[in-house]
Amino acid sequence: SDSLHIAILASIISLIIYWLVRDSRRVGNLSGKHIFITGCDTGLGNSLAKWLDKRGFCVIAACATEKGSQELRSCSSLLLKTVNLNLADSNSIARAVLFVTEETAGKGLFGLVSNAEGPAAAAAPTDWLKTEDFRSVLDVSLLGLIEITLKLLPLLKKAEGRVVNLINARGLMAFVGGGYSLSKWGMEAFSDTLRREMQHFGVKVSIVEHGFFKAGVVNSDVIKRNLLRLWNRLTPEIKDSYGEKYFVEYTKAQRSSVKRLCDSDISKVVKCTEHALIAKYPRTRYRAGWDAKFFWLLLSYAPSCLSDMLLCMTLPAPAASKRTVPGVLINI
Repeated sequence: SDSLHIAILASIISLIIYWLVRDSRRVGNLSGKHIFITGCDTGLGNSLAKWLDKRGFCVIAACATEKGSQELRSCSSLLLKTVNLNLADSNSIARAVLFVTEETAGKGLFGLVSNAEGPAAAAAPTDWLKTEDFRSVLDVSLLGLIEITLKLLPLLKKAEGRVVNLINARGLMAFVGGGYSLSKWGMEAFSDTLRREMQHFGVKVSIVEHGFFKAGVVNSDVIKRNLLRLWNRLTPEIKDSYGEKYFVEYTKAQRSSVKRLCDSDISKVVKCTEHALIAKYPRTRYRAGWDAKFFWLLLSYAPSCLSDMLLCMTLPAPAASKRTVPGVLINI
């Protein structure tokens, strides 16, 4: 019995050591390798472009605005190139792909980092929304990213490169209405399928599931403004079913959650993404941020009855709620 326990313990220790050694191995000769990053005007994409530029990569940063491109170039090396990209426009995507093809000059693309949040859209009760509200987010954060990935696959295959998709933790648990969570769930599915298929061609696909960070996308004032816009366009019947008090408490809960869940250290995402690009054996999934590692991950594995109860406790109940037990508003 003692011998069996020792053998099991030795096997576990050996596996841990093997994993640590394997995880520490890096790709050699990074100079001259091209990395294409979307969503580089601000936030995660912007920080990542600057970081990888300092690491010696030939970064091609896609920005939605000329102002974003100029600001990024002004604080980067001459190796960093920018290209304007509107992920909701197929013609813009085609022009960006042509630019990347010309920049890589037959060498192929070593890395594609997909990072796009789409237009600012409030997370709101589903019956406050219209189809257009979903489409405006999905066109950028799902369909746009899929389209540019498909068009860059030949270059990625040529270089036996990497695809790294940055996906918010709402890809693990949908807790409010809107297209944001749908886009993240869709990118999870797309990434899983792509990973299994591309391994035959030497292309590695990783997902960085990150929590909420204090970047340009997460802004409590923007949340309040968008919720007010949606509330003002509701029919009197829907407004009455929720009540003015619900709107006030719902807005307060959303803003409070953003403030409490947001992490100030954006480098956690940057370092995970860098590892996925330069590790010889990149991980399938990375989790960056305390909320992604603990709160959202654990909530996604919890029984539905438990996760529903916990999430309902964080939001108010509408005036016409049929719930027998009133919700208790808890600031996360």
